[in-house]
Amino acid sequence: MSVAIRPLIDALQRYDAVTAEEQAVIEALPRTERTYANGADIVSEGDRPVQSCLVLEGYAIRTQVLEDGERQITAIHIAGDFVDLPSLLLKTIDHGVAPLGPCRVALFPHDALRQLTDHQPHLTRLLWLSTLVDAAIHRNWIAGMGRRLAIDHLAHFVCELYTRLQSRGLVDGFSFPFPATQAELGDILGFSTVHANRTLQDLRKLGLVRWEAGRITVEDYDELAARSGFNPAYLNLQREPR
Repeated sequence: MSVAIRPLIDALQRYDAVTAEEQAVIEALPRTERTYANGADIVSEGDRPVQSCLVLEGYAIRTQVLEDGERQITAIHIAGDFVDLPSLLLKTIDHGVAPLGPCRVALFPHDALRQLTDHQPHLTRLLWLSTLVDAAIHRNWIAGMGRRLAIDHLAHFVCELYTRLQSRGLVDGFSFPFPATQAELGDILGFSTVHANRTLQDLRKLGLVRWEAGRITVEDYDELAARSGFNPAYLNLQREPR
């Protein structure tokens, strides 16, 4: 198994066992690898993509820009995630896809993905499940924006991101890289930059999180999770037959 395709296999293996034959099918899929710098566009809103983007390294985000130019980040994707798999069926994409910091991706032609879904029902279910988990994360973000206190909304986000990264071996203890600026953090949480900064300072003062030089360190995960009511069940990280 090539290093390039390993993140996708690892991600799917979190849900259910992927056989050697299925891994070979994924390995055989045609793909193009690209590296993007922060500020570039991977896909723009209104595009009709003919390929779907898998994150290999770094982070990619989904974004929507309002009429007044304000931006909302609606999802964060980590290594092993397909960012725009729904474009296989939606055809016209209703959001943008961009890197958050340096990002390496693999682009899979839709024709090849359609052939996979025609002939590999188990892999199709696992890819479908990944989009359902995306939707569950999105629902939790909406709930957080609408009902949690700002500090708890941020605490829940940090717990979620840490748990997702930890499940794929992308953390160092309780520390992980996260290259978002405070303005980008505001775009994630639905806060102004000033509000995002103040909320982050409040969380730091409680001794729960350190955020320095593009790296987050969770100082007390149990307290952070308890404070925010974080329950990872919606991430569906248990491995079982699908």
